[in-house]
Parts: sequence; C-alpha cells; structure tokens
Amino acid sequence: MILLLAAAAPARTSPVAAETPLVRMPGTRELALKGPQGADYRIWISEPVGPVPYTGGYRVLYVLDGNAFFGLFHDAKRLQDAFADTIIVSVGYPTDKPYDFARRAYDFTPPAPGAKPAQGGQDALLDFLEQTLKPAIAARYRIDTDQESLFGHSFGGMFALYAMYTRPALFDHYVAASPTLWWANRYLLPSERAFAARVARGEIDVRQTSLLLAVGDVEPAQEVQDVIALERRLQPLSAQGLRTSVRLQPGEDHMSLPPSIVSQVLREVFTARTR
Repeated sequence: MILLLAAAAPARTSPVAAETPLVRMPGTRELALKGPQGADYRIWISEPVGPVPYTGGYRVLYVLDGNAFFGLFHDAKRLQDAFADTIIVSVGYPTDKPYDFARRAYDFTPPAPGAKPAQGGQDALLDFLEQTLKPAIAARYRIDTDQESLFGHSFGGMFALYAMYTRPALFDHYVAASPTLWWANRYLLPSERAFAARVARGEIDVRQTSLLLAVGDVEPAQEVQDVIALERRLQPLSAQGLRTSVRLQPGEDHMSLPPSIVSQVLREVFTARTR
C-alpha cells in the first residue's frame, strides 16, 4: 500500500518566480521634460498629502542628481508626518544608473573649452529650472513661492552655490553638501565676492534666505577646511539677514554623507518661517 501511494503522489516542481512590473513608489509621479537645448530630463515628484497648508501653497524641495537621491528623500518624507504636505522634485536623467556622469559634468559646471566630457552647462540648467521645471510644477500644484529650496551634492553642491550667488531669488533655501569648492581653480570665488558685495549694498534681499553647508568629517581635510572657511566668510552677511550654518557629519565621507543628512535637510528647509 505504501508503494502504491508513493506512485500516485504528484511530482514536485520547483517554484518559479512570477515576473512583475518594476516597483513604483507610492505617492510619486514622473515627468519627462526637455531642457532649453533639447536635452531630456527625468523628473520624479513626491506628491503632497492632505489639504493645502494655511500659507496657500505647498513647500517644495528641488533635489539634483535625482537618480541617486530621490528614493532617499521620498522615503524620509513619507516616514515623518510633519512633512506630509510638502513636495520633493528630483531632477534626473533618462538612465537607471545612480549617476549620468557625462550629463552632470556638463550641467553643474562652468565653461571649459575642449574638456572631455563637455562642461559649461550651469547657466542652461538654471534656465531650465527657472523657465521650464518650476512652471511645470506650479501648473500641477499650488506652490508656496516663499518656500522653495534646492539641494545639491558634490558637483550639485557647487551648482547650488552658483545658483545662490547668481540667481539668489530663484530659491529661498539652499543646501550644498560636500560642494566641490576646489573645482577649476576655485572658480566660484569671484561669484561669491560679487554676491557678498551686492548683498552688502542692499541690492539683494536675503532676509528670508538660508544656506546649509554639510561635509563629512572623514572627507579630505582640505575639503572640510574649505567648507568651514566658506561659512565663515559668509557669516558677516547675517547683518543683512542671510542665515548660514555648517554641518560636520561624524563618520561620513564624500559618498556616504547624503543618506546621513536627509532628515536634517528636510527639517532645515521645511520648518523655516515664512514671511
């Protein structure tokens, strides 16, 4: 009887994993936009939850290198109810890799004739943010125009500083994480000096503007010193209302810094008082 039962039993088969679509993060949407020179951008949006705040619009944080960082910021926002009624907009590229090194090398840098990969797209990217991306977001959501912020890391941090120096009214709060201050023989210094002079003369109103600088304490010593020195140079502009701070993040290096400061960045930009 035992042998008969064994023969009648169905043959076991190895389970086969079913194919499923790519995972989509709840509470997000994606846009495809073109820059002023026809370049394609992949835009991820972490949408707000709940009614429009009493200020009449949603607070927005724009995040550069979106392929690498959007998931970090979106998840941190979802886990904290205080940030439910905010929007995160990540600027990325049509690739599934964390970085498109050629595109970011162009977008975040000053002109450098003959450089490979090509460089010099910083003003074109600013035009895209100002003339294409921000209007596209404002067409879809009610925005608090007194609470728009920009985050960038490494080359992106360098670009965030360039944006503040040259188009300070484009955003209200700037976060520059591990900015590449040494790039092109410290090319940002003239723009920094011009910005400081204009603020001191009262040509730029920075009473509602803030800058958070962040760097890992195990990054190269000179790069840590550069960030600290920059914050010290900008401190006198507090007399005109500019708020600056520097975060020396324990135990983090250049690449591990961003995940460790995401919640601090959200607090910095989303809890600032408005006009």
